[in-house]
Amino acid sequence: MNEDSSVETSKKKEDRSPICVGREDEIKKLRRTTAVIHDREVVVFYHDGRFYALDCRCYHTGGPLHEGDIEDINGQPCIICPWHRYKITLATGEGLYQAINPMEQSPKPTWKSKGVKQRTHRVTVDSGDVYVTLSDTDDNIDSDHYANIHNRTIHPPKKK
Repeated sequence: MNEDSSVETSKKKEDRSPICVGREDEIKKLRRTTAVIHDREVVVFYHDGRFYALDCRCYHTGGPLHEGDIEDINGQPCIICPWHRYKITLATGEGLYQAINPMEQSPKPTWKSKGVKQRTHRVTVDSGDVYVTLSDTDDNIDSDHYANIHNRTIHPPKKK
């Protein structure tokens, strides 16, 4: 093992350590918050009694997901990108779209998955603090392109 690979392995372990993003009661009240975790923009949502964390910028063109609305689509909570209305499941990061089968007599739109497009991260709560641990998958996911903070500025949601 050379010195460079040892440094890279150490950096990967550091990037996977949980980071506190705020107090549980505050995030529940705001319903969402943004954070920079190991140079990655992340949004944390609190919806229907659960916390979710995703890359903050939409996989499509980098839209600010923290400004989007949450809607129930096909039984799944989804964030709707405010720029182009892309629908992304909070739990899995799948991109959803509506499709029809033109061969049917009366085609009805049904929801389909594009597959995982938005990287999701693990959220834990300990002693009233909310922690995010970055995804441990090395798979390339579309949202990775916009997730790095360099040359980007995020604006936290306004308090209501």
